[in-house]
Amino acid sequence: MGRSHRPQRMAEEIKKIVGELLLFGKLKDPRFKGMIAVSDCEVSGDGSYATLYITALSYRPGEEYGEEEKKEILKAFERSSGFIRSEIGKNMKVRYVPELIFRFDSSFEYGQKMDAILDSLDIKPVEEEAEEDDF
Repeated sequence: MGRSHRPQRMAEEIKKIVGELLLFGKLKDPRFKGMIAVSDCEVSGDGSYATLYITALSYRPGEEYGEEEKKEILKAFERSSGFIRSEIGKNMKVRYVPELIFRFDSSFEYGQKMDAILDSLDIKPVEEEAEEDDF
């Protein structure tokens, strides 16, 4: 029996709806400051749970959110989950709207750490090495 693509389609639609709620300022919680986005969404096979991965960036360069601020943002999402679910239900026309689970996505921070490590290695790009060898 083949796997259904329905959870993937639902996940993309939920991600789009929540992204639009954030973009147009329909989630009116003061803890939603900075640039907050839904980086990914996974829906369970039976469609009863949807895990949304949240990314938050500060407007000030080089400044990152601390653990306490991340917890506050997740609390704001959990507090708004009823409204978010009702908007999902209105826009998706599904019989059962999945229960929402919010998690912080740390992949962006991990990528920044890897960039910093690679930059600290002081490895010359291949083009520069080839130019130096020609002389």
